[in-house]
Amino acid sequence: MEQVASDLEENRRRQEELAQRIDQLKQEEALLTDILSLAERYEGFADASRLPEQAQGEPTIPRTKGSSTRGSVVRGSVAKAKSDAKQKADQPLLGDLLLDLLAGHHEPRSARELGAELREKHPSRNPTPQVVRNTLESLVAKARIQRHKQQRSVTYTVVT
Repeated sequence: MEQVASDLEENRRRQEELAQRIDQLKQEEALLTDILSLAERYEGFADASRLPEQAQGEPTIPRTKGSSTRGSVVRGSVAKAKSDAKQKADQPLLGDLLLDLLAGHHEPRSARELGAELREKHPSRNPTPQVVRNTLESLVAKARIQRHKQQRSVTYTVVT
């Protein structure tokens, strides 16, 4: 009798865990559907560098086990990302700005120098050093700029 009661309790506990997992998967499905619709909207762009920048500086919300507010947080952040994308669509892309800055110099420039110059000329833009490096590396991958390495320093120039 005790074994049956124990098995029943274990069964109910597992059902509850599965129900929570199903809720989580439904929320992820809604998020992915929103992301897919955004991606389809920007599908007409020729290359990936033409997509709007991702929202930066948003606080991350730690996941807690069994969080019931997760769905509203996910939907809220998707709505905020959509509005940020609309606002940022009016701004020139970070890759284009960095390419223009590099084109203005005949000598190689480091990511740090380019980031400082970008913040000086475009105070509304404040990308992190990592974002600047990643953007420069994406331009290298597209053969729009060249990377030069000397020991531990890396500099960039425009492809001529």
